[in-house]
Amino acid sequence: MNNIRKTFFILTLLTIAAWAKAQNGVNSPYSRYGFGLLADRSMGFNKAMSGVALGFRDGQEINTANPAAYSATDSLTALFDLGLTLQNGNFKMGNLTQNARNSSFDYFAYAFRVTKGLGMAVSLQPFSKINYEFSSESKTIENNVNVTNSYAYAGTGALRQIMLGAGWQIIRPLSIGLNVGYMWGEYEHNMTNSTSYSTAYSMKRSYTANLSTYTLDAGIQYTVNLSRKDRLTIGATYGFGHKLYGDALRKTSTISSSSEVSTEVILEDAFQLPHSFGFGVTFYSNNRIRAGIDATWERWSKVYFPTSQNYEDKEGATEWTPHTGILNDRLKFAGGFEYTPDHESASFLKRTKYKFGGYFSRSYANANETSTISLGKPIEFGVSAGFTFPIRNRNLFYSSPKINVTFSWVHTNIPYYSNLTSRSETLRENYLRLSVGLTLSERWFYKWKVQ
Repeated sequence: MNNIRKTFFILTLLTIAAWAKAQNGVNSPYSRYGFGLLADRSMGFNKAMSGVALGFRDGQEINTANPAAYSATDSLTALFDLGLTLQNGNFKMGNLTQNARNSSFDYFAYAFRVTKGLGMAVSLQPFSKINYEFSSESKTIENNVNVTNSYAYAGTGALRQIMLGAGWQIIRPLSIGLNVGYMWGEYEHNMTNSTSYSTAYSMKRSYTANLSTYTLDAGIQYTVNLSRKDRLTIGATYGFGHKLYGDALRKTSTISSSSEVSTEVILEDAFQLPHSFGFGVTFYSNNRIRAGIDATWERWSKVYFPTSQNYEDKEGATEWTPHTGILNDRLKFAGGFEYTPDHESASFLKRTKYKFGGYFSRSYANANETSTISLGKPIEFGVSAGFTFPIRNRNLFYSSPKINVTFSWVHTNIPYYSNLTSRSETLRENYLRLSVGLTLSERWFYKWKVQ
C-alpha cells in the first residue's frame, strides 16, 4: 500500500507541475465565444454517470458538485482523487471536416473529516478552455479585378479554479456545505484581415484579458429513509454570480507596406459570472443500486460580456462595450445509474461498480454574429459508461483504492451565421473520450491500541 501511495503522490506532483504547459484538452472553433468551452467538472466516480452528483452522498467519494456531501466523509480516512482525459474530436461545417486529439488534466482533490459531522475538501479544477485556429476567404470584384479577402482566427486561454470546501451535518438527515474558491486565467483572441492587393491595408485585431475573482457555491442535502435498505437523498446548490476582476483590452492595428497604426480600447471589469441553481435526487437500494437525476440552470444571459454586436455610438461606428444578453442561459439535464453486485464479496467482478448515464444541455455561448438573423440555440448531448475497479481487497469491510474508467461520446450542434459569407451554417462536433481517475482512501486517522 505504501508503494501505491508513493506512486500517487509522484503522479500528482508531476501532473500539477506540468499543468500550465500541458494541452488544455480542446481544439474547437466554438471555444472562440464567451469564456470558451466550459470544462466537464465531474469527478472520477460520476463521469460515467454523465456528471450526476447533487444527491450523491458517500463517505468514500469527494463530491465537489455539492459541498454538503463533505459531511459524509469517513472519520478514519483521508481521500485523494486525481483524473485525466484523452479525447478525439471531429469537427464538421458544410464540406469541411477536421480531426484533433487532445489530453487534459481534469481535477485533483483531497478530503478529510475534521470532527463528527464536519468534513472538508480541497480541489483544483479547470473552469473553461480556449484553443482554436482557422481561416476563410471571400472573393469580390473591384475595377474588373478579382480581389481575395482572407481572414485568419486564432485563440488560446483557460480559466482555472481552486476551492476549499466544508460540509456540516446539522442533524442526521440534513447537511449543508460551502465551497469558497479562487478563479484565475487569461485569454487571447486574434483576427487578421488581408487582401490580395499589394497596396491595400491589412488589419489585425486582438482581444486579451487577465481575469481573477473569488467564487462561492452553497449546497444542501436531505436524506429520507424509505425502508431498512432503501433511501432517497435530495440535493440543491446555488452559485453566487458577480463581477470578475480584470480589464478587457482590444488592440486594432492597420498595416500598410510603409506604416502601422494601432489603437487600444480598455474596458474595466467587463466580465461577470452567472448565478446558478441546481437540483438533484438520488435513490439508493441495498448498497447495490444508485440512480440519480440532476437539473442545473446557469443564467448567462444576465451577465455582462464585451461585444461590438449591433451596438453603435452616436457617429454610427460600432462600439465595443460590455452588454447583457450576449450569452445564452445554460440548462442541463442529466441522469445516471450504478450497479454493484456485492461490495463485500471476495470476487473482483462482484465488487466492481458498473455505471452508465446520459445528458442534454443548451450551451451558453452564442455563435450568432448578428442578432438580425434568427438562429436556433446551440445544444449538446452525450452518453457515457464505465467502471470503478477496486485495486486490491485488503479488507472486505473497508473500501480499497479504486480506478475509475469512463468511455463517453459527446455531440454539439451549433448554428452559426457568418457576416463574411452571409450564409447560415451548422458546426457539428463529436468527441470520443477516455477518462481515468485514481482514488485513494488512506486510514490516516485510525487509532491503534497496543496491549
